[in-house]
Amino acid sequence: MTCNDVLGRLRYIFDYGDSDMVTVFAAADHTVTEEQVRHWLLDEENPLFAKLYDRELATFLNGLINHKRGKRPGPPSVPENRLTNNLIATKLKIALNLKGEDMIRILALAGFELSNHELSAFFRKPGHKHFRKMNDQVMRNFLQGLQLEFRPK
Repeated sequence: MTCNDVLGRLRYIFDYGDSDMVTVFAAADHTVTEEQVRHWLLDEENPLFAKLYDRELATFLNGLINHKRGKRPGPPSVPENRLTNNLIATKLKIALNLKGEDMIRILALAGFELSNHELSAFFRKPGHKHFRKMNDQVMRNFLQGLQLEFRPK
Protein backbone atom coordinates (compact mmCIF):
# COMPACT_ATOMS: atom_id res chain seq x y z
CA MET A 1 0.00 0.00 0.00
CA THR A 2 1.20 3.50 -0.71
CA CYS A 3 1.41 6.18 1.95
CA ASN A 4 -1.25 8.12 0.04
CA ASP A 5 -3.62 5.11 0.27
CA VAL A 6 -3.09 4.77 4.01
CA LEU A 7 -3.62 8.49 4.61
CA GLY A 8 -6.81 8.48 2.53
CA ARG A 9 -8.20 5.48 4.36
CA LEU A 10 -7.40 6.97 7.77
CA ARG A 11 -9.06 10.22 6.77
CA TYR A 12 -12.21 8.30 5.84
CA ILE A 13 -12.12 6.06 8.94
CA PHE A 14 -11.97 9.02 11.32
CA ASP A 15 -14.21 11.23 9.14
CA TYR A 16 -11.61 14.02 9.05
CA GLY A 17 -11.98 17.07 6.84
CA ASP A 18 -9.05 19.01 5.43
CA SER A 19 -8.83 21.24 8.50
CA ASP A 20 -8.91 18.18 10.80
CA MET A 21 -6.01 16.67 8.86
CA VAL A 22 -4.03 19.91 9.26
CA THR A 23 -4.79 19.80 13.00
CA VAL A 24 -3.46 16.23 13.30
CA PHE A 25 -0.23 17.21 11.54
CA ALA A 26 0.00 20.23 13.86
CA ALA A 27 -0.27 17.88 16.87
CA ALA A 28 3.11 16.52 15.73
CA ASP A 29 4.49 20.06 15.46
CA HIS A 30 4.41 19.91 11.66
CA THR A 31 2.77 22.50 9.45
CA VAL A 32 0.91 21.51 6.30
CA THR A 33 -1.75 23.31 4.31
CA GLU A 34 -5.21 22.09 3.38
CA GLU A 35 -4.10 22.30 -0.25
CA GLN A 36 -1.21 19.88 0.42
CA VAL A 37 -3.62 17.46 2.07
CA ARG A 38 -6.01 17.65 -0.91
CA HIS A 39 -3.15 16.97 -3.35
CA TRP A 40 -2.03 13.94 -1.35
CA LEU A 41 -5.52 12.50 -1.52
CA LEU A 42 -6.07 12.92 -5.26
CA ASP A 43 -6.05 10.03 -7.71
CA GLU A 44 -2.59 9.28 -9.10
CA GLU A 45 -3.80 10.10 -12.59
CA ASN A 46 -4.65 13.68 -11.57
CA PRO A 47 -1.92 16.16 -12.59
CA LEU A 48 -2.17 17.84 -9.16
CA PHE A 49 -1.49 14.55 -7.33
CA ALA A 50 1.40 14.78 -4.85
CA LYS A 51 3.20 11.73 -3.54
CA LEU A 52 3.15 11.36 0.25
CA TYR A 53 6.46 10.11 1.58
CA ASP A 54 7.08 7.81 4.53
CA ARG A 55 8.38 10.61 6.75
CA GLU A 56 5.21 12.66 6.18
CA LEU A 57 2.94 9.70 6.94
CA ALA A 58 5.01 8.94 10.05
CA THR A 59 4.54 12.56 11.10
CA PHE A 60 0.78 12.23 10.60
CA LEU A 61 0.69 9.03 12.65
CA ASN A 62 2.72 10.67 15.44
CA GLY A 63 0.26 13.56 15.32
CA LEU A 64 -2.64 11.10 15.49
CA ILE A 65 -1.13 9.60 18.65
CA ASN A 66 -0.80 13.07 20.18
CA HIS A 67 -4.27 14.07 18.98
CA LYS A 68 -6.00 10.95 20.34
CA ARG A 69 -3.99 10.39 23.53
CA GLY A 70 -2.41 13.76 24.30
CA LYS A 71 1.21 14.81 24.04
CA ARG A 72 3.60 13.14 26.40
CA PRO A 73 6.19 15.18 28.25
CA GLY A 74 9.65 15.44 26.80
CA PRO A 75 10.92 15.91 23.29
CA PRO A 76 8.50 15.14 20.44
CA SER A 77 8.75 11.81 18.62
CA VAL A 78 11.02 11.90 15.61
CA PRO A 79 9.23 10.62 12.49
CA GLU A 80 10.80 7.61 10.81
CA ASN A 81 12.28 8.02 7.34
CA ARG A 82 11.13 4.55 6.32
CA LEU A 83 7.78 3.07 7.31
CA THR A 84 6.66 -0.53 7.17
CA ASN A 85 3.19 -1.94 7.66
CA ASN A 86 4.40 -3.17 11.06
CA LEU A 87 5.29 0.38 12.14
CA ILE A 88 2.01 1.79 10.79
CA ALA A 89 0.04 -0.86 12.72
CA THR A 90 2.07 -0.15 15.87
CA LYS A 91 1.39 3.58 15.66
CA LEU A 92 -2.34 2.97 15.08
CA LYS A 93 -2.40 0.53 17.98
CA ILE A 94 -0.88 3.19 20.24
CA ALA A 95 -3.09 6.02 18.94
CA LEU A 96 -6.28 4.02 19.45
CA ASN A 97 -5.11 2.36 22.67
CA LEU A 98 -5.77 -1.10 21.22
CA LYS A 99 -4.90 -4.36 22.88
CA GLY A 100 -4.17 -7.59 21.02
CA GLU A 101 -7.74 -8.84 21.51
CA ASP A 102 -9.07 -5.57 20.06
CA MET A 103 -6.91 -5.94 16.97
CA ILE A 104 -7.96 -9.56 16.46
CA ARG A 105 -11.62 -8.49 16.79
CA ILE A 106 -11.09 -5.62 14.32
CA LEU A 107 -9.42 -7.95 11.81
CA ALA A 108 -12.32 -10.40 12.26
CA LEU A 109 -14.76 -7.60 11.35
CA ALA A 110 -13.07 -7.57 7.95
CA GLY A 111 -13.32 -11.37 7.74
CA PHE A 112 -9.64 -11.95 8.46
CA GLU A 113 -8.79 -14.51 11.13
CA LEU A 114 -5.49 -14.23 12.96
CA SER A 115 -4.26 -15.90 16.14
CA ASN A 116 -2.77 -13.98 19.04
CA HIS A 117 0.64 -15.55 18.31
CA GLU A 118 0.52 -14.47 14.67
CA LEU A 119 -0.50 -10.96 15.69
CA SER A 120 2.22 -10.60 18.34
CA ALA A 121 4.85 -11.53 15.72
CA PHE A 122 4.04 -8.27 13.90
CA PHE A 123 4.95 -6.21 16.96
CA ARG A 124 8.31 -7.79 17.73
CA LYS A 125 11.63 -6.17 16.88
CA PRO A 126 12.84 -7.05 13.37
CA GLY A 127 15.83 -9.03 14.66
CA HIS A 128 13.68 -11.25 16.92
CA LYS A 129 13.39 -14.87 15.79
CA HIS A 130 9.58 -14.73 15.85
CA PHE A 131 9.29 -11.39 14.03
CA ARG A 132 7.02 -11.49 11.01
CA LYS A 133 6.66 -8.81 8.36
CA MET A 134 3.08 -7.59 7.95
CA ASN A 135 2.07 -7.82 4.30
CA ASP A 136 -0.29 -5.46 2.48
CA GLN A 137 -3.19 -7.94 2.73
CA VAL A 138 -3.12 -7.86 6.54
CA MET A 139 -2.79 -4.05 6.56
CA ARG A 140 -5.72 -3.67 4.15
CA ASN A 141 -7.85 -5.94 6.31
CA PHE A 142 -6.85 -4.07 9.46
CA LEU A 143 -7.79 -0.73 7.89
CA GLN A 144 -11.05 -2.26 6.58
CA GLY A 145 -11.82 -3.53 10.09
CA LEU A 146 -11.09 -0.09 11.56
CA GLN A 147 -13.48 1.39 9.03
CA LEU A 148 -16.19 -1.08 10.06
CA GLU A 149 -15.46 -0.30 13.72
CA PHE A 150 -15.48 3.48 13.45
CA ARG A 151 -17.84 4.03 10.51
CA PRO A 152 -20.36 1.19 10.46
CA LYS A 153 -22.72 1.28 7.53
